[in-house]
Amino acid sequence: MTSPSIDIVNLSKTYGSFTAVSNLNLKIEGSKCVGFLGPNGAGKTTALKMLTDLIRPSSGQAFINGQDVHTHKKAALESVGTLIETPEIYPALTPREALTMIAEIRGIPHSERKNKIEEAVAQVKMEEWMDKRVGKFSKGMKQRIDIASSLLNDPSILLLDEPSTGLDPRGMSEVRDIVKSLKSKQRLIFMSSHILSEVADVCDEVALIDHGKLLVYDTLPNVIAKQSSGNANTVDVGLLKPVDPYVISTSVSKIPGVISAENMDSLNIRIKYGGGLDSQARILSELLKLNLPVLSYRPAASALEDVYLNLVKETL
Repeated sequence: MTSPSIDIVNLSKTYGSFTAVSNLNLKIEGSKCVGFLGPNGAGKTTALKMLTDLIRPSSGQAFINGQDVHTHKKAALESVGTLIETPEIYPALTPREALTMIAEIRGIPHSERKNKIEEAVAQVKMEEWMDKRVGKFSKGMKQRIDIASSLLNDPSILLLDEPSTGLDPRGMSEVRDIVKSLKSKQRLIFMSSHILSEVADVCDEVALIDHGKLLVYDTLPNVIAKQSSGNANTVDVGLLKPVDPYVISTSVSKIPGVISAENMDSLNIRIKYGGGLDSQARILSELLKLNLPVLSYRPAASALEDVYLNLVKETL
């Protein structure tokens, strides 16, 4: 099976004298989650709409799985699931009724619809609400059903436009957990966002745009290591079980390259260190030698914020 791919080539969109997207070039290949990051008005939604041919580019091309989105739309989008902006579901319908309608529009065979709908709803953990009226749902619950609608055709590529925007903290957490679970399905997830903590928590790679122009695209650790200001970087270490703070303040703090180590809470440590990716890898190796129950090890959201503020100098 060919790896999923998105290839944006010299893509631009202008509205009169205003340039929404400017000569954007971005090639993404493989199963992973890529955060499409930028401030409000940076051109993220416009780029996603051009990727799905909802709007036509002023110049340039967009390819999905090698197919030109404009000239071969059906072939390009047949394995794509999308959630762009905030679609509304008729409040009098149940998720089963609404998704049945969407499945029919998308040409999913009648014999497969029931199973496809149930599978999609299960992936967003809304099974018990399948036959309740959508009008009684919270915004977060509606968003989960919207995500389910993008999964009906079991896509290899998911395009999500700020999926947690406007939700309360619990709703945001639920949507993030759903996106994390979808990563295990060998999909390419391209998710726009302006929430730095969300991107740091969910995504493997980051493409940052501002004023319609691509500023950087790389893995999250590479972006932070290459773009952070100063000589210090930060990683957050998640633990399976609490560790004596004395161990953190003594043994962990004395690892070569570590500037400081502190408990954020009983299950999370924040380590500030000098150097780049080599230092980051060496520190992880030393943590494991100390027999610490390391569950996760990733650049801190604050480190991504540092990169963001260095690259995005002003808002629109």
